[in-house]
Amino acid sequence: MGFMKLADLVREIGVSESTIRRDLEVLEEQGLLKRTYGGAVFIKDTSPQKLAFADREMTAAAEKRAIAAAVAEIIPENQTVILNGGTTCSEVARALVGRHLSVLTNSVPIAWLLSSNLEPEVTLLGGYVYPRTGVALGATTVGQLGPLHVPRLVLSCAGLTHQGIFNVNQMMADVERSMIEVADEVILAVDHAKFGIEALARVCDVDDIDVIVTDQGVDDETRGWLESLETRIVFAEPPAAPSAKWRSGGLRRTPAER
Repeated sequence: MGFMKLADLVREIGVSESTIRRDLEVLEEQGLLKRTYGGAVFIKDTSPQKLAFADREMTAAAEKRAIAAAVAEIIPENQTVILNGGTTCSEVARALVGRHLSVLTNSVPIAWLLSSNLEPEVTLLGGYVYPRTGVALGATTVGQLGPLHVPRLVLSCAGLTHQGIFNVNQMMADVERSMIEVADEVILAVDHAKFGIEALARVCDVDDIDVIVTDQGVDDETRGWLESLETRIVFAEPPAAPSAKWRSGGLRRTPAER
């Protein structure tokens, strides 16, 4: 085990203290560390499922938070929405905490996160739980989606090209196609690193997506292609960095930010 101070994490990673605290909460929920007064203690965990999900959550973390905030702005209050699994949709779920919504999800982590609050209402779709991501898949999940009708679906993907939307698992793709069929509007939340990647299973055409929300990291060629589509494109702006002053002894927030 190893201890690291909160102030050291802020300095080394270069983000705000509130962002570090939120990330530490996530990692503690996954059993990878234990938060203590003034910092955190790493706990060695050999579980490949926990390590795999944690690694993906920390990849493009700032971009995913920006995307999640933009997606949350699209979803009006008192609406029913399906949230697919994955780390990007988990960030969307965090952005929706406390909102008056009805959320259906096949993700155990998302259901746990949202159901720990008084709002929104959460319905967990059942099925075989895929261990790498904690999402329910298979015929049972697809069967539960069949009779439904929802205004909006938020999903992510493993890759996006001119040929369509892709994911890493055929069972995931089957469930996502069923979700698309029962939704009036489909919102794809995808960071710039996923463009140009064709994964194992094709989910749908790009034209089947109503809104693509991505970050500012997309290259000029990709941006041009996206803007040529009839699909609505949202380039999420990163949150403004908190102002700070360097003083003897480390980084301190200004009085207005305390």
